[in-house]
This record gives sequence, structure tokens and C-alpha cells, in this order.
Amino acid sequence: MKQFFDDYFNIKKMIRNKHEYKEQMQRVKALPEDYRYVFKQIQKHMWQFASGSGYDMMKVQCDLIDLFEEGVTNGKKVLEITGKDVASFVEELLKNTKTYTQDWKNNLNNKINDKLQNEK
Repeated sequence: MKQFFDDYFNIKKMIRNKHEYKEQMQRVKALPEDYRYVFKQIQKHMWQFASGSGYDMMKVQCDLIDLFEEGVTNGKKVLEITGKDVASFVEELLKNTKTYTQDWKNNLNNKINDKLQNEK
């Protein structure tokens, strides 16, 4: 319960995270147009899966910006970083992040298993 209140009602933490998010978006603005476009599409996609307060996604997003900045520095095209299957790239990014998809999978399995076990 303490974690819940810390995530959702900690004003200092919320302000700090909002500040961090704004700083990240300033870094994104400095990227070339193709990188910004891909970043925004990835961001829109991955935030659909954010679980809880979304703080895990902030870390993933920051890591992605770091990766993109490194790609720009090394003169790479954005798809050289992500590959053409950007959705799979995002899936890999989110692999170790708490997302709702695992909850959805668990709920589906539990619902079906409970129903079928009760019918026996």
C-alpha cells in the first residue's frame, strides 16, 4: 500500500518526473527529423502498455533517447538502430518492463482455466 501512495500521491516525485519528462522531450527535439518521427511513433505505441504509474516507461524512454543520440553521433540512419521491424524492436525494449500485457495474458489464462476446472 505504501508503494501505491508513493507512486500516485507523492507530489515531489510527480514534479520531479514531470521535469525529467520535459528534459527528455527537449533532447528528442534536438534529434534529426527521422529520429524524432520514429521516437514519437515508438513512444505512442509503448505507452499503451504502461503499467501502474508508468515510471518504468520513463526509464525505457530515456534509454531509447540515449540510443538514438548515439546513433546520430555515429552517423547511422534510424532504421539501422531499430531495424525495419520497429514493433519487434519495441517489444524487445519492453521485455523487462512491467506492462499490462502480462496482466492481460494472466487474466485470460486464469479465466479460461477457472471456468473449465469448475465444469468438471
